[in-house]
Amino acid sequence: MPKMKTNKSVAKRIKITSRGKLLRRRPGGRHLKSRKSPGQIRRYRKWEDIAPTHARPLRRMLGM
Repeated sequence: MPKMKTNKSVAKRIKITSRGKLLRRRPGGRHLKSRKSPGQIRRYRKWEDIAPTHARPLRRMLGM
């Protein structure tokens, strides 16, 4: 049976922690920052956990 291919678009967007948790960037922090409050802009810099419901298919795409 051939090897599973990693979905590269998912691999570029997701970070895997040492314990195997998946993290993603928060959406909305790329442009129109002049309208957003400083607190909002700070929150966009942080990584967010991916819900277990969404994590399962993403793990499959990453070949895990």
